[in-house]
Amino acid sequence: MEQFFLLVFLALGGSALAGSVKIINQGNEALVERLGSYNKKLEPGLNFIIPVADRLVYRETIREKVIDIPPQQCITRDNVSITVDAVVYWRIIDMEKAYYKVENLRMAMENLVLTQIRAEMGQLELDQTFTARAQINELLLHDLDVATDPWGVKVTRVELRDLIPSQAVRESMELQMSAERRKRAAILTSEGDRESAVNSARGKADAQVLDAEARQKSVILQAEAEQKAIVLRAQAERQQQVLKAQAIAESAEIIAQKIKTDPTVHQALEVLFALGYLDMGATIGRSDSSKVMFIDPRTIPATLEGIRSIVADGHTDSNPLLGMEMPPRNKG
Repeated sequence: MEQFFLLVFLALGGSALAGSVKIINQGNEALVERLGSYNKKLEPGLNFIIPVADRLVYRETIREKVIDIPPQQCITRDNVSITVDAVVYWRIIDMEKAYYKVENLRMAMENLVLTQIRAEMGQLELDQTFTARAQINELLLHDLDVATDPWGVKVTRVELRDLIPSQAVRESMELQMSAERRKRAAILTSEGDRESAVNSARGKADAQVLDAEARQKSVILQAEAEQKAIVLRAQAERQQQVLKAQAIAESAEIIAQKIKTDPTVHQALEVLFALGYLDMGATIGRSDSSKVMFIDPRTIPATLEGIRSIVADGHTDSNPLLGMEMPPRNKG
């Protein structure tokens, strides 16, 4: 009997000893109650409790968790029905508050997120819900973090996944967007036509300016060329007259010298004067303003005789070309 009681005692003692050892995994925590009241929190690793008196009432992870919020109907400020779903990232930072401050923490979190989403959507118009998604996420994160702080919960991130308007609203939005696209296309087309017209007008104006400048330069260059041609012709004529005068002077000097040295030269001069007289008549006949000259052939001998007398007289005069000596001028 003593051995039986010893075995029973050892079995009970071993069972009590085994029940007093609690192993908590990494990333988890546990709460222990003693005789119905909170006693302590068990950390990851090997922990001991008093059998029968202590009881493990709550074990939960302190790692970040995700709550998938199902789609729900919300009404925007402009009375448009929209379906919204979201994802919430959160974790427990105070295990005691998470167990004793709220019952069924996960359900409480889901209901709180749904309420906050409806409240935020009701403050925005439909267009703002699509353009201000980042701001909505930040507002939800702040509100949920403040609301869950008494529960020992930290909300780390809130993301709205889908914002789906009703079918009628989607059709209206598609019509509006189609009209907006047509409007933009018409505006772009008109702006393109306007810019094309402006560029064309500018091109024509520039072409006219360039054409006028080119004509002006052409007229200036032509005038300068004519001016230079006139100057060159005048210089050439002056040079020709100078050379002709020099030739006449030289020929006169030669003739005068010949007359002085050779008395028979006057016969050759008669022939030269006659030929010059005939050449002068031919030149007058070729001129544009020429006149008809009638020359009596019978007067040619008389003319030659007069020339001969002039030459004969000039043989002794000081001015052989004039045929007579110039009288001195009065000094009055």
